[in-house]
Amino acid sequence: MSDLDALAARVRELKSRGRSIALANGGFDLFHVGHARYLRAAAEIADILVVAVNSDQSLRRLKGSGRPVLPLEERVAILCSIEGVDLVFAFDEPTVSTVLLALEPDFHCKGGDYSVESVPEADVVRSFGGKVVIVGGDKVQSTSWLLRKSGASGA
Repeated sequence: MSDLDALAARVRELKSRGRSIALANGGFDLFHVGHARYLRAAAEIADILVVAVNSDQSLRRLKGSGRPVLPLEERVAILCSIEGVDLVFAFDEPTVSTVLLALEPDFHCKGGDYSVESVPEADVVRSFGGKVVIVGGDKVQSTSWLLRKSGASGA
């Protein structure tokens, strides 16, 4: 059984007890106020918040060399310490579609840099009857922006 299979079994058990499930995802490299707002708002959508975090390899493919700034283990530890985050799972794919199909959450939460129409996995979410929700307000920061502002490499 894979880690994703185990997580899916846990989510099915929670859903069988009437708990609603939201999934939020991202790289969460250099945790910042935008991440905090996003996760706080996502946690308010459902009873249980699952956070899928890009693996180091996935984040490097998406953002380029020099990323991630923080290794996966540290990003997971930070996410696990956030009030309202119930379960954290690392994924290696370019999108979170595989995780969504395995978990079939009630809600797929994305940040303010998306619209419901621009979420790459929107069709996947609709395929199992889930709902895409934009949360956390306007995106005011990103890790790439912070790195450029600081003059650090990895932007």
